[in-house]
Amino acid sequence: MIVVPIAWIVAVFAIDVLAPSNIHLGPLLVAAPAITASFGGPRTVGAVAALAVAAQTAIGLLRDRDELFSSNHQAQIFALVLVGASLVVFCVLRDRRARELSQVRYVSETAQRVVLPPLPGTLGPLRAAALYLAAEEEARIGGDLYAAVRTATGTRLIVGDVRGKGMTAVGDAALLLGAFRAAAHRQASLGDLVAFLDKSVSWDLMEPDGTDGVGETFITALVLDVPDRTGRVEMIACGHPPPVVVRDGRPTTMHAARPAPPLGLGELAHPHYRADSFRFEPGDLLLLHTDGVTEARAPSGAFYPLTERITGWTDRDPEAFLRRLRRDLLRHVGGRLDDDAAVIVMARPASSRT
Repeated sequence: MIVVPIAWIVAVFAIDVLAPSNIHLGPLLVAAPAITASFGGPRTVGAVAALAVAAQTAIGLLRDRDELFSSNHQAQIFALVLVGASLVVFCVLRDRRARELSQVRYVSETAQRVVLPPLPGTLGPLRAAALYLAAEEEARIGGDLYAAVRTATGTRLIVGDVRGKGMTAVGDAALLLGAFRAAAHRQASLGDLVAFLDKSVSWDLMEPDGTDGVGETFITALVLDVPDRTGRVEMIACGHPPPVVVRDGRPTTMHAARPAPPLGLGELAHPHYRADSFRFEPGDLLLLHTDGVTEARAPSGAFYPLTERITGWTDRDPEAFLRRLRRDLLRHVGGRLDDDAAVIVMARPASSRT
């Protein structure tokens, strides 16, 4: 790439020296450091700018020594020096910004691995895959969450969405995930587990000055108990979008008959957590997601019709299904989401037996 600005300087220099005295192409030399700034660092830009200044000086010497000391020629040299110095400063600031951005991405990726470690590809006899799409490219993490914990008889899962954004949402997500991982294998029933999670979130809402923050922050969540052997999956939906079971390319939304309020609002509603259940058979896919998927908008304003779009998809591999869903979702929104989105896909192999 460095050949282009150097060739430009040589061409302008040669033409200007050979051109009639009334034609001055020296001002075109400023394009050389400008082109270099698009791909080079501060030192490369500075070197090309210095070469351009030298070429402009040589033009004045070769055409007419008196012209070198003319106010017009000196103004051209001064302009080259000023533009070159400005571009060097620009490259320094750009590189510093790039390093800062790289550090931010590294920190955010590290935080995501800590808060949302990759979901295992196998959970007992089940296969699983997870996807997290952050709306903010530089953040790569937000308030959407998911986790899975193995128990003696199956797998307990949680997928949720914290109200709000920024580091506060990330902190609330980390709190809930920590509570879930600590208690999922100890609580006897799914209702006891959700009650514990609600209290954990509510305790965190108490401000340091003693004021109660209940009702100001909450987390929608879907908590499931998936048995290793075929049978009924138990779930408690706390204000969260329902799961979808895909069977032979036909998706079915599993709405909760007894929905519960979002986590953190239990002190206000005093709910009795009761689990709903549905069938999850060998060969089925179980799809869990946050509202960042179903509320993703196309440029026309249309929401993403999840069940309509996945109708007819017969992929039984969670990874393949998730890759296809990701492509289709991003195509629908035009390449970028307005809100974070998390998706978990689980498969019960057709070889499973009761």
